[in-house]
Amino acid sequence: MKWRKLGQIFEFSKSPFKNEFVSHSQSPQAVVFDNFVRVYFSTRKKDKTGKFLSHVQFVDFDKKFENIINYSKHEVIPLGNLGCFDEHGIFPFSPTSFGDKLYAYTDGWTRRVSVDIDSGVGFAFSSDGGNTFKKLGDGPVLSSSLYEPFLVGDPFVRIFLGKFYMFYIFGKKWCEKTEEHEPERVYKIGYAISDDGINWKKMNREIIKDKIDENECQALPTVIKIGGSYHMFFCYRHMISFREKKEKAYRLGYAFSDDLVNWKRNDDKGGIAASDKGWDSAMMCYPHVFHCDEKIFLLYNGNEFGRFGFGIAVLEEMT
Repeated sequence: MKWRKLGQIFEFSKSPFKNEFVSHSQSPQAVVFDNFVRVYFSTRKKDKTGKFLSHVQFVDFDKKFENIINYSKHEVIPLGNLGCFDEHGIFPFSPTSFGDKLYAYTDGWTRRVSVDIDSGVGFAFSSDGGNTFKKLGDGPVLSSSLYEPFLVGDPFVRIFLGKFYMFYIFGKKWCEKTEEHEPERVYKIGYAISDDGINWKKMNREIIKDKIDENECQALPTVIKIGGSYHMFFCYRHMISFREKKEKAYRLGYAFSDDLVNWKRNDDKGGIAASDKGWDSAMMCYPHVFHCDEKIFLLYNGNEFGRFGFGIAVLEEMT
């Protein structure tokens, strides 16, 4: 693949959200309408104790991604009730159109005591064209289980081969706290299948091979069908020192498949890498690939996990 970067199209510090929210526009994910493209993302706000909460917002772009023509002025989806899996935030938020309906799969997270967080996958739907979403219930539709004991999240759902496919991450282990770092987590990409988009059957297997080592962390899979094959982008990083050292930070990975089951990883073939300087030079993360008017685009975050905004690239060539 050969991508052409169109640059940073959203900068948080210049956005209408800067006065209400503290920072970030993480995990940009698009829904294409007739005359515009809506991009949902998660931002950060502090609660009464000074801790961060993740809230969902959106901006609408023209189809050239040159101008913002609208933005959310209300709560898109409420956080969870006391003690629920999404009490402290929703990140990421993965919307998609199914016929005349708009569904959303949420990564809800909550704080824990011995480690930072746990998470699960929720389901919501919109009856007003994606302006607001209502949860099906207080609990997740996909969560921890015998072989995936924690940190189930980062859902991406599409209908392929007549069924709902969810690509998501699950936690493999937490490493112990040391003098140098707090407990850090390792997570991998798996998938589940559903007939209705609500009741899911996990396949209980990792589908993307490690590139760094067994402690590689893989996040936010996004899948698109081009011709007769399937293409996945995701981000990956080292388990420790990823916040401080550029060489250990998130980069974009790539894999392809003919059957959605067996995936061959080849990051070099993905055709996109960090810039030499600027907003996406130290990190690239949280990709989202989508069709729009016979073109294929890739949204992603840059430095500091999307603190400064997000950008976009267009696919120019595929061999």
